[in-house]
Amino acid sequence: MSDYLPPPAPPRSALTLRLWLAAFGLVFNSVGAWLALRADLVWLGVLFLLLVAVCLVDFAWVARRKRRGEPG
Repeated sequence: MSDYLPPPAPPRSALTLRLWLAAFGLVFNSVGAWLALRADLVWLGVLFLLLVAVCLVDFAWVARRKRRGEPG
């Protein structure tokens, strides 16, 4: 007697999760930069703004991949 197992599902990309995480990082770091600059912590504000730029590029890249129709 052999057990029949259905074939495993194909692996899927986690683009949607990555898009949400990039959006969260964009909002979180933007608020952090605003708060740091209001508190006259310029170095911390600049660091947050650098992270905002990274999140923005990541968000745009993932959105482009999703628009092309990649799974996820």
